[in-house]
Amino acid sequence: MTTPDTPAMATPRVAAGALFFDGEGRILLVKPGYKDGWEIPGGYVEPGESPREACNREIAEELGLPASVGAHLVVDWAPIDNEGDKILFIFDAGVLSDHERAAIRFADGELTDWRFTYSNDLDGLMPARLVRRIHTAIEAKLRGIAAYAEYGVEPTNPAN
Repeated sequence: MTTPDTPAMATPRVAAGALFFDGEGRILLVKPGYKDGWEIPGGYVEPGESPREACNREIAEELGLPASVGAHLVVDWAPIDNEGDKILFIFDAGVLSDHERAAIRFADGELTDWRFTYSNDLDGLMPARLVRRIHTAIEAKLRGIAAYAEYGVEPTNPAN
């Protein structure tokens, strides 16, 4: 219960996305039909749902694939002026096999296309904040750690 003496608290929107790769190390991108640009599979977390559950649900809804994403690679605090505070997760979804790629179906009609793209070719395909978040997630995967980011980039530690 809030009272007049209770300070305001953040109520961020939470979303989760998945990084799928192919055998060449390219990233799976999806094209939403309702906006410009490309994205990674994923979406907003529903009430009572964990970010991991939301990511798996979105993969099933958007791509028609059963999913069980692995470890989270990055959690990013990334508010947007016109949308408010956001906390965004990226999970490692592993390598998509040829069989899985052939099974991709746009189950809920939100997506219109998909493709694999090298991480160095992401600029201009999506918002810069998502490009930064994906690069941070890939770096975390390579280092074998989970990363914390702000606006897509790991903050520097002034104590180091």
